[in-house]
Amino acid sequence: MSFLVLVRHGQSIWNLEKRFTGWVDVDLSEKGILEAKNAGLLIKKENIKIDFYYSSLQLRANKTLKIIQKVLGDNKNFIRAWQLNERHYGALTGLNKIETSQKIGEKKVHEFRRSWNIKPEALSKDSPYHALNITTYKNVPRESIPDTESLEDTHRRVLGYFEDEIKEKIKDKNILISAHGNSIRALCKNLFKLDNKEIANLEIPTGNPLVIKLDNNFKIVKCNYLDKDRAKDLLVF
Repeated sequence: MSFLVLVRHGQSIWNLEKRFTGWVDVDLSEKGILEAKNAGLLIKKENIKIDFYYSSLQLRANKTLKIIQKVLGDNKNFIRAWQLNERHYGALTGLNKIETSQKIGEKKVHEFRRSWNIKPEALSKDSPYHALNITTYKNVPRESIPDTESLEDTHRRVLGYFEDEIKEKIKDKNILISAHGNSIRALCKNLFKLDNKEIANLEIPTGNPLVIKLDNNFKIVKCNYLDKDRAKDLLVF
């Protein structure tokens, strides 16, 4: 038996401002810091010893993980991977979600946010929000940096990394991944065997550890959020 713990970063400043964030490297809000601390306390209460920690390259996920580790009293180095980054929102990046809904309609915004294979228009490479112009991504291969993504695109890169670098370790080790709403949705689609329509209804709350207990055949024995008051429907559990 082993545990896979998935944690969406605590609330970010742009979450608070209701802006499309994607690959822009924003910090946690004050609430997000508290959510990360609470996540650490909840994991500590479960007495799960984490063997390997993973995070995206993004500050909000890194900071969430560092806060969790501090609460756990664990100073292991963690692995940062751009493949675990949030979905890239293309030309929507930086826009306010409410204002965008008023401009193009709630249905269209919902399609961009939740659909499987619909992607927004590409973000201009001249934009300060483009990853090519953000120092965090200076070591990411230029050809791997997207201008926009669908959830299908995000699923492909996240799952590819998970299969190559993480899955084998879960056979006898406990893993914690600090990532993002859509990168975690991408993993859950595979783990929960959700179809392309079901995945549109899966929501991932910020700073709430999702603990997945797996047997030696990689089958889910138990799956639950640790903060039951802020849990979202897991659809199949």
